[in-house]
Amino acid sequence: MIKNSEEKQMSAVERTLSILEALSQEKHMNLECLSKKTMLPKATLLRFLSSLISLGYVYRDDADRYHLTLKMFSIGSKSLSSIDLISIARPYILKLSENLKETAHMGILVDDQAVYILKEESKYTIRMHSMVGKAIPLYCTAIGKIFLSEMDEASLDSYLSHIELKPFTAKSIRSVSALKEQLRVVKNRGFSFDDEEHEENIMCIAAPIRNYEKKVEAAISVSWPLFRFDRSSFERISKEIVETATSISRILGYMD
Repeated sequence: MIKNSEEKQMSAVERTLSILEALSQEKHMNLECLSKKTMLPKATLLRFLSSLISLGYVYRDDADRYHLTLKMFSIGSKSLSSIDLISIARPYILKLSENLKETAHMGILVDDQAVYILKEESKYTIRMHSMVGKAIPLYCTAIGKIFLSEMDEASLDSYLSHIELKPFTAKSIRSVSALKEQLRVVKNRGFSFDDEEHEENIMCIAAPIRNYEKKVEAAISVSWPLFRFDRSSFERISKEIVETATSISRILGYMD
């Protein structure tokens, strides 16, 4: 009996959330559209909508269309204000660094650069020469290319108009066309890397952390000296970094 009661309660929670999520995707919806969107019978929908209206989360207008109220926004705003990205990300990045046995960073976009706001150090003696607060260029770093790949064309062109593609190494990108092509690839596959583009003998792979609006909030990366990087494991390593970034993103409200 207890199990059946718990299953019914969970079903009610899932139905309520499906209604709220459906309404969040449109300015308003009538009962028929909402029924199709949630795949719930109209009679069931009316019962749940009645409760949501009485609790102040939904209202019905004169045309019998249903809307979310600002109460949802208020709750979401309070939740966002309490989120500390560094505290949330730290255990994930620590685990990633331990699993891959290399230095992991998290960076954010600040003007025309990325800035490290979190670092978990490799246990090896030979390590990355980086620190929290260090600013790095966007066009030749894995974290930086994550941010550039998310820019619309106008924003990217504005950035490129006042940035010199200064070569840090022999492998640094030197042309706008080559950079844009690489950014298209980054956008499609969901992660980026730089192979000695910023520092000689250093390979770095990065993935985006997204918020509830699917916008990139930050990026995480792992870096290797080339003599410790196994290129045959590139796909497995990239996948683990992307999965870690996605786990952090979900805490920020991101949904695939």
